[in-house]
Amino acid sequence: MPSRIVVIVAVVAAAFAIGIGARLLLPMWQQTTPIATGEALIGGPFELVDQNGETRRDTDFAGRHMLIYFGYNYCPDVCPTSLQNMTIALESLDRTEADRIEPIYITIDPERDTVAEMKSFAANFHPRLVALTGTPEQVAAAARSYRVYFKKAGEGDDYLVDHSSFIYLMGPDGRYVRHFSHNSNPEEIAAALAELP
Repeated sequence: MPSRIVVIVAVVAAAFAIGIGARLLLPMWQQTTPIATGEALIGGPFELVDQNGETRRDTDFAGRHMLIYFGYNYCPDVCPTSLQNMTIALESLDRTEADRIEPIYITIDPERDTVAEMKSFAANFHPRLVALTGTPEQVAAAARSYRVYFKKAGEGDDYLVDHSSFIYLMGPDGRYVRHFSHNSNPEEIAAALAELP
């Protein structure tokens, strides 16, 4: 009986050693360790309503670059500044360059940012700005696709919304190209947009 246990232990030890040896001898690309592709997992489908009450989907903008910002109308400073920077950047481009880019603003506060509110707010920025709202579920789904953090802060009607603040540049295929922070100035944004193929 003891000799049988010794044989089993020896077989297990040999199999383990062969497995370790084989792994060490395999080229890196054949091993099972995940390899990063380098593609940012930002963006995805959305279905929302624009400031004119029309249903808009991500597919409506296929073939054009999208410059997308998530914010809310009652935001005291960061949101209007970011949207103004988008506006100035687009207006500094020549018409051919600017027409290839669709400026989009998506609210993260659909309870207050109704279609009528979005229409009034959007009028302060670029004339082609598409301002999108929807149900809380639709807005949350869009925000998840773009990895946008947001959380209501405070009670009553005068609450604020904590949120991440990035302007996303998406390609004509809907894929992430790059982003700009709320500290990016209009010149920086315009220079990047002018270099688009």
